Amino acid sequence: MITAGLRRAIGADDPQLRPGPAPGSYTTSLPFRLGPDPGTAAEALAARLREQLWIATAEVTGPGFVTVTVTHATLARLAIRIAHAGSACAESDALAGRTVPGAGPTGAADWPQARAALAAELTVRLATAAGATIDPERPSVPAPPPPPRGPVAEAISYAGLDAVRFALARTPPGGPPPEAAVIARHVPANPAYAVRYAHAAAAAVLRWAAALGTRPAGFTPRLLAEPGELALLDALSWLPERVAVAARRGRPDEFAGYLAELAARTIDTMSTSSFRKIQDISSERLWLADAARTGLAAGLGLLGIEAPSRL
Repeated sequence: MITAGLRRAIGADDPQLRPGPAPGSYTTSLPFRLGPDPGTAAEALAARLREQLWIATAEVTGPGFVTVTVTHATLARLAIRIAHAGSACAESDALAGRTVPGAGPTGAADWPQARAALAAELTVRLATAAGATIDPERPSVPAPPPPPRGPVAEAISYAGLDAVRFALARTPPGGPPPEAAVIARHVPANPAYAVRYAHAAAAAVLRWAAALGTRPAGFTPRLLAEPGELALLDALSWLPERVAVAARRGRPDEFAGYLAELAARTIDTMSTSSFRKIQDISSERLWLADAARTGLAAGLGLLGIEAPSRL
């Protein structure tokens, strides 16, 4: 979506984007890879980006960074674009032309084995969404078949498969194993629950509106301008880029961490009075709720986790 457009406008498979100082702003460090004079390269890149009508500003920051801010309308219309795209909202061609190893068996007897096997599986899922070709003849991390008993199986029995899967996906290499008693808690402070709760919260807004006969219709970008709404749109704008970066680095835990942040933004926004007073809700906010629901469902699907409409 926006980050994919920036990647094409910048002209690099990996423009090394990072969040800018405000919603809808993005900073690239690409000029540091373009030659011995990053400042001059940054000026040239910024001048080229200013020619794009959907980009409000492109400024050189620091010794060679370029910070781009898209127009408010571009950021706001992301709500419609994501809702229309469905699960494809997480896809891109960032890794097109690359071949990555296929994953081996995913069963495991202990937490380190389970994390390694799941990381291999999820890296394949993410890489595929980012346009890579998978080589099934080269399994990346072979793992033993699942045992009938063990700590992983016990945690699944206690906390549920989706909670364990998300917690394990979010575990970095060498990180401590998930605690079943913690990831089983049904509180927004528990990311393993919050990612599914956030999807259900966005779905509930749409369900309640439909019950009153209200559905997303017209769209006026300027009517999505509250700080929380802009922050949620900004978080959604990173979805395909976070997929591609996590796949490129072989770090699905980074994508799971991003999804937890997106869930927190969604919960905060869906909890405001603008979204809870369904009888007065605007069409623009219904589009945003739909986009949040769609983006979270796409992200959870890439992790192999159910996106519930009710919790």
